[in-house]
Amino acid sequence: MRPLRYVALGDSLTEGVGDPVGNGWRGWAALLAGGLAEPSAEFTNLAVSGAQTRDVLETQLPAALELRPDVASVLVGVNDTLRSTFDIEKIAQRLDKVYESFTRQGTAVLTACLPDPGTMLGLPGVLGNPLARRQRAVNTVVHTLSERYGAVHLHAVDDPWIMDRAMWSSDRLHPGERGHRQIALRFHAMLRHRGIGTEVAPAAEPEFPPPTKSASLLWLATAGTAWVIRRCNDLLPQLVRLAAVEMRHRARGTSDRLDVRAALSVSRALAALSVQGPMGLAEQRLVTEPMGLPEQRSFPEPQPEPEAA
Repeated sequence: MRPLRYVALGDSLTEGVGDPVGNGWRGWAALLAGGLAEPSAEFTNLAVSGAQTRDVLETQLPAALELRPDVASVLVGVNDTLRSTFDIEKIAQRLDKVYESFTRQGTAVLTACLPDPGTMLGLPGVLGNPLARRQRAVNTVVHTLSERYGAVHLHAVDDPWIMDRAMWSSDRLHPGERGHRQIALRFHAMLRHRGIGTEVAPAAEPEFPPPTKSASLLWLATAGTAWVIRRCNDLLPQLVRLAAVEMRHRARGTSDRLDVRAALSVSRALAALSVQGPMGLAEQRLVTEPMGLPEQRSFPEPQPEPEAA
């Protein structure tokens, strides 16, 4: 009998950024792998820092399917929200193909709803709200598709530990060792409920002392600065435009139109997916509720905003 196989897909969160071990990263997925089987599970981490849903679908998924894993984690989408190419319909199509491919192969899929980067960075509302709106859209898609495919879904965005600064690394975007252990612990508990994994859960307490303040500052001044520059080259011009739209709506008292527009975009994205049969009532709720909109409320199609003079 072959050992249990676990393959992790995603971006820097799953790569392990924020949990340094030796000259590399460890992270929640590696911690979880240690509690999935005895003596050990076959663990392959395909996650790459900066990966978007396109990278997971086109590059990571084919490599993962060849391994025929028993468990596969797919945590991705935050980087999509940080790009000017953000398109919730394409994101939904890609994630649907990834989840469906694993489900057809008999693989247990792990997914998660994640906090938005604007909140974690403490951006002011006019800059943070557009990113938050995008992340809520991604989370709604992930939440809905997770239910559709019976994934092991962690709604991490609502976990109390998310807002605990001690759980995060110096860049405020990636968990520190404590935070990575919290993710591993929660996935382990849900997998145990499904009869997967050992009785020994990953330890909650860190194995290593947290980085010193000087080490954190050094990281931010080198790798952290490079990360910000790469993102700003792509996102900043569009984020400025989004902030301008946000301020116009605030001045007019019509900010709720932006939320309505985002919710309609998510609804269209999910409706465009080819699935057998109509969307169930549970899925209909998920399309509206995570976006902060009351169920069974109808909205007129929003008209395009006129260009500022």
